[in-house]
Amino acid sequence: MLLSVMELMEDGSDFRRWDDLIPDALGLIFRHLSLEEVLTVVPRVCKSWNKAVKGPYCWQEIDIESWSNCCAPEHLDRMLQMLITRSSGSLRKLSVSGLQNDSIFSFITQHAGSLQALSLPRSEISDSIVEQTAGRLSTVTYLDLSYCCKIGPCALETIGKHCKLLVELCRNMHPLDTAGKSTQDDEAHAIANSMPKLKRLEVAYQRISTEGVLKILSSCPELEFLELRGCWDVKLDDKFLNEKFPKLKVLGPLVKGYYEMIDWDDCSEYYSDSSDYPAWAFLAEEMGEEGDFENEEFWDDEGRIGDLEFRFFEGLEDAGFFGWPPSP
Repeated sequence: MLLSVMELMEDGSDFRRWDDLIPDALGLIFRHLSLEEVLTVVPRVCKSWNKAVKGPYCWQEIDIESWSNCCAPEHLDRMLQMLITRSSGSLRKLSVSGLQNDSIFSFITQHAGSLQALSLPRSEISDSIVEQTAGRLSTVTYLDLSYCCKIGPCALETIGKHCKLLVELCRNMHPLDTAGKSTQDDEAHAIANSMPKLKRLEVAYQRISTEGVLKILSSCPELEFLELRGCWDVKLDDKFLNEKFPKLKVLGPLVKGYYEMIDWDDCSEYYSDSSDYPAWAFLAEEMGEEGDFENEEFWDDEGRIGDLEFRFFEGLEDAGFFGWPPSP
């Protein structure tokens, strides 16, 4: 795609030159390129493209969730700090997986003045940091805290009290994290007590009871969708739901989904402490404050940092059952 753009620039036609476009227009175009290209190839094309990439225009929406699943924590922190800083307070959407500490979450909230959608699945953030910083998330309307095992009802209630615009919450859990645990409605009560404007709620595989669900339904009158997949202790009568909540769509609890169809013993080979797909090697001593991703020394002719091959993918839909697509 980038090659075709550059060919148009060199064409002697009457079309307007791509390097003459205003920076925010370039930013919209560059969002369709891979993160690798935006950070390493685009800045070298011309001065105007370099300026667009290093300004806030490309980073109002940052989605590095797929990449973050494969990288080392320290590399993830550095990438987030660089990209969020470049957004210059204009960040509207952030999707990233596996935050490993409270400090990076605090950094995110410090730059969340315009943030509307925040997705942080599988993150190791704590109740205490959420309670300290939730006041900075007042503009958030969508929040995904799925598989975040170190937070609980205190964090959720604090978020609800400060995020008055919140209409979508994802708080799904992994079935292995909740297996064998007793039913607890603390999180359900926290949601019911503090998030009355919710329109969409996902609590798959939560240890929640029928009473907890009914508490949510009675406290969130605008709710349109509720996912209860894997909430085995919930028993809801279809006739009751249709009469009392005619606009509500409920998924589950008795829906045979992905996790129920997998033989976990047969899948152990896919899960280990090490990864076959190395993350970007952001060597601190070799780079500037923002990260010199344009340095020739880091890249070989095949788009790799040293001997580390890049693996970019668009999402699990295109990744096969467990494998990743080939590098671009």
